[in-house]
Amino acid sequence: MTRYLISFDDGAMTFPEEDLPAVAEASHKVVREAQSAGVWVFGGGLERQQASVVLTDGTVTKGPYPETKAVLGGFSIIDVPSYEEALEWAAKIAAACRCAQEVREIMPDSEV
Repeated sequence: MTRYLISFDDGAMTFPEEDLPAVAEASHKVVREAQSAGVWVFGGGLERQQASVVLTDGTVTKGPYPETKAVLGGFSIIDVPSYEEALEWAAKIAAACRCAQEVREIMPDSEV
């Protein structure tokens, strides 16, 4: 099995705020489906524009960042047998969240 990161950019969810409960319900339904299928690893939404950057010398730059800097709005990690299946789960998440999703394979590391 291979792990995939399915994510969307902060600001990609452009539906009206009053739709948030329905989107949350639909998203949770997909998560429960992925859990039942045994492919769900972890995921969640991220606090808007609150990332901090830690440089190699230990210097920390705290957010929020200007709106022009792209950051993740949320992510899911799944463990599935194929890229095609990852795309199928991404399509379900995209429909539930009402925004496009990016899919990336997570490189395996035998040391961890």
